[in-house]
Amino acid sequence: MLYDAYELHRSFLAGASAMANVGAELLSNPANPLAYFGGGPILASALEVFAHAAAPRGKPEFGLKSTVVNGKEVPVTEVIEQRKNFAQLRHFVRKGAPKGQPKLLIVAPMSGHFATLLRGTVERMLPGHDVWITDWRDARNVPMSDGGFDLDDYIDYLIEWLDHIGPGAHMLAVCQPSVPSYAAACVMAERNDPNRPRTLTMMGGPIDTREAPTVVNQLATERPIAWFEQNVVATVPFQYAGAGRKVYPGFMQLAGFMSMNLGNHMVSHWEMFKHLVDGDEESAEATKKFYDEYRSVCDMTADFYLQTVREVFQKHSLPKGEFMHRGKRIDPGALKDVALLAVEGERDDISGLGQTKAALKISTNLPDEMKKYYMAVGVGHYGIFNGNKWRTKIAPVMEKWIADHQG
Repeated sequence: MLYDAYELHRSFLAGASAMANVGAELLSNPANPLAYFGGGPILASALEVFAHAAAPRGKPEFGLKSTVVNGKEVPVTEVIEQRKNFAQLRHFVRKGAPKGQPKLLIVAPMSGHFATLLRGTVERMLPGHDVWITDWRDARNVPMSDGGFDLDDYIDYLIEWLDHIGPGAHMLAVCQPSVPSYAAACVMAERNDPNRPRTLTMMGGPIDTREAPTVVNQLATERPIAWFEQNVVATVPFQYAGAGRKVYPGFMQLAGFMSMNLGNHMVSHWEMFKHLVDGDEESAEATKKFYDEYRSVCDMTADFYLQTVREVFQKHSLPKGEFMHRGKRIDPGALKDVALLAVEGERDDISGLGQTKAALKISTNLPDEMKKYYMAVGVGHYGIFNGNKWRTKIAPVMEKWIADHQG
């Protein structure tokens, strides 16, 4: 019923958005006298803000057509190198780029947004790295006949993709995938897999959520797992390929994120309205571009979501040494030659300070020279992997860490 009610509401909003968009275009048309005086420009701007906020969204594109390597612009082609039921391995092939640059697997979060949320991350790393990314599918579009997906599967996917990329790869986990990426590195290190990553960079990841718990952490611990099963898990409606699948809907995750910083989001839209009234289309477009990505959400399987809540946020299984993969305990002590970089944002309100750094503490057999911690001053969660400070402050730290351990 929850998902069906949302779909009904979404269809109403889609119609209202289309009507508002038509109204905004009419009121701002140069042939319309109201476009120049009275309340026409103000009303047109208000309608445009509403139309943008209420518009339905699908999966965005990366749209990265070129990059600059050693001062020369080279074309970029996206290649799907492996397809699996719940994800695909996307490779950004740079024609004419020099051979021997570090291979980098970026592990995008499976947390309600598409991998394109990391477009800025990919774009920044492309000039000096051979980049792959985990491109997760919207669970509502995966037929029931394709089976389920949980944390064990997530770890298996990462191991298989590292094997595909081959020896010498580096791995970057942004937020949620820090836990399965760390686990995958441990599994591969324990069996002395030649394709284990040379470095693992974790950004704003919930390795140990007992450290500086945030509102997100508290919400996950104050209720039993049965509450989440009953209140946030929904069934995919009949009109989608994954009809009947139990999921944690992306729209619920988005509502949670929006409510955490509702004041900031309201200010952003007010500023967008003022920019439109003033004719500052460039500033308004920047806000639109951000929210086009931010509001593009996807569902994740209930099995994966509930297991993550239970093992990561409630039981703290990884830092306690109790995290399991396919019935076998993950051993952090197995990491002996995978260099770890933990990056945290000073103002991160999703993964508090110390949660990612905990990965360095539990890696007891890893030499100190293969551990590094970086705290980004004045940076929130999103700013760790996107924006000016990511490009100018954080990325150079990561690039040097990779270069120092390239071998």
